[in-house]
Amino acid sequence: MALDSPTPIAPYDAPVKDLYAVGEMPPLGHVPAQMHAWAIRRERHGEPDSAMQLEVVDTPAIDSHEVLVLVMAAGVNYNGIWAGLGQPISPFDGHGADYHIAGSDASGIVWAVGDKVKRWKVGDEVVIHCNQDDGDDEECNGGDPMYSPTQRIWGYETPDGSFAQFTRVQAQQLMPRPRHLTWEESACYTLTLATAYRMLFGHEPHELKPGMNVLVWGASGGLGSYAIQLINAAGGNAIGVISEEDKRDFVMSLGAKGVINRKEFNCWGQLPKVNTPEYKEWFAEARKFGKAIWDITGKGNNVDIVFEHPGEATFPVSTLVCKKGGMVVICAGTTGFNCTFDVRYLWMHQKRVQGSHFAHLKQASAANKLMIERRLDPCMSEVFPWAEIPEAHMKMFRNEHKPGNMSVLVQAPTTGLRTFEDALEAGRN
Repeated sequence: MALDSPTPIAPYDAPVKDLYAVGEMPPLGHVPAQMHAWAIRRERHGEPDSAMQLEVVDTPAIDSHEVLVLVMAAGVNYNGIWAGLGQPISPFDGHGADYHIAGSDASGIVWAVGDKVKRWKVGDEVVIHCNQDDGDDEECNGGDPMYSPTQRIWGYETPDGSFAQFTRVQAQQLMPRPRHLTWEESACYTLTLATAYRMLFGHEPHELKPGMNVLVWGASGGLGSYAIQLINAAGGNAIGVISEEDKRDFVMSLGAKGVINRKEFNCWGQLPKVNTPEYKEWFAEARKFGKAIWDITGKGNNVDIVFEHPGEATFPVSTLVCKKGGMVVICAGTTGFNCTFDVRYLWMHQKRVQGSHFAHLKQASAANKLMIERRLDPCMSEVFPWAEIPEAHMKMFRNEHKPGNMSVLVQAPTTGLRTFEDALEAGRN
């Protein structure tokens, strides 16, 4: 594991300035007065290519328990689209800042530390998990920090995300970077991986166990690709759902037991009114979908867990095909927020509907350890340069992105670099 052993950054010469070009490295630990960032402002809420614009802004000052990170690369997630649109809520309604910098995934280098930070030092290479809290309530001290009244998502509910040269985070958000991965590979996985980990392992007594069957919606996407790998690593059976046939081989290669193409069925959207002819048609199609699951799991074997995130389009079917006493766990609503279902199948079969929202540090760290130990693949599909951050989000918005996870370069000058020294050398050429 030599690539995962930390080594100090070698000395290098760099000028002291108040603003650096993107990709230009300041002296180690020097914090310039300003930085380049892709900023969103309330008055231009809209699609990412208009909402996100390049600006020069002040470099954020850090408090005693905070850390400033030089961002080498960042991940692209759907909450960047939501931040641009101002939906389902505007981030400005939460943090009240003049501008918003999106981005809730990053790999980078610790550049400055608050005077009470003990675990991290300038020069450490890190990835960042996106949960923040104030740390001084019962849930943060003996409970579940995700239930803290101060819980918030960095880069969505805070104004200082990763689409900038520097980002300000709480020290407890930092985790060691897998040294065998490139900067861009390190940047693409933390949000979706930790979210998937909590969904599968964080809701007792319905934690994933060997032999369980799990239906995974959006199996070729960021969340789904990690769900498949985690289920496989835990000895479960993942049944992936795809929307395009050309994604089948990718999902099977991750370890899925079987794959279902949802376009072969017509039972999507809000539930028709119960006991109408439309409901009867929907139910017949949903039963066909259930039979497709049985073709993989065995007749009569419904899934123990449904891994949900599309929401409105799929939720009626999810609650139907989940087994008696099983769980539908949902972390998003990418197809809409008005989820409907036939409640008879919920109460009579004693199923559980569980909301899930990112992960706390222990869960994120457990997931990150699997990546450090090379038990998981980051499934990075595309990398975009700094100038194309809005376009990367537009591809996701249009559902035109490739299977897996997307990254964007920030201070890393090119792809394929694994060390800070590599980045310095590449920046000189």
